[in-house]
Amino acid sequence: MDAVQQQFVEMLEPHGIALNEHQLSQFEIYYKELVDWNERMNLTGITERDQVYLKHFFDSLSLAFYVPVDDHAALADIGSGAGFPSIPLIIAFPHLQVTIVDSLNKRIQFLNHLTMALGLSNVTCVHGRAEDVARGAAHRDSYDLVTARAVARLAVLNEFCLPFTSVDGLFVAMKGQDIGDELKEAGRSLQELHAKVVETHRFILPIEESVRHLVITKKIDSTPAKYPRKAGLPMKEPLLS
Repeated sequence: MDAVQQQFVEMLEPHGIALNEHQLSQFEIYYKELVDWNERMNLTGITERDQVYLKHFFDSLSLAFYVPVDDHAALADIGSGAGFPSIPLIIAFPHLQVTIVDSLNKRIQFLNHLTMALGLSNVTCVHGRAEDVARGAAHRDSYDLVTARAVARLAVLNEFCLPFTSVDGLFVAMKGQDIGDELKEAGRSLQELHAKVVETHRFILPIEESVRHLVITKKIDSTPAKYPRKAGLPMKEPLLS
């Protein structure tokens, strides 16, 4: 374990997350594959090793500081990009069954390669628009934990993600600095999609001291048949309050 991984481990310790040697080797493989593939396709603007460990790996795991991940089994990560937050979460919590949905096939190819390189058998990568995939019986109202990290504003994210969430399940939106306006404008989408915000958390990312927010939403009832609307419409005409 070198200085970067030592710092990573020490930052996670106060939050009750302990990583063994195998898990640390998986994070290192993840880093190397990310940087290698990033030379051929745009996966991330962050490639310095210490920054990837902080801004991608630690930041992804911050979800587990506020949500008891051990109590959840099936996770759907919508618009995952390069696998954040779901791949760091499944490395740290290998009991999870993860489904990743992304609209760009190149990213799905990377994620399929990555999960093989990491030896993860309980990850399924689905190429498609969230609005289309959520209409499939295999995915609709099916996941007790749904995540999205920096994908869109909450009013849009709710329509992307809540159709995947099981009744009484949680959708966790991982956001940046200011969420006040987004929360206000998301009221209508929550009502239409039968959900309510149960917690919001603000925390400071260590070292660089940037602000992060988590918005935790609970699904109260099944998604109405008319949602999500056809692909592209939630972004073009969001359900604004």
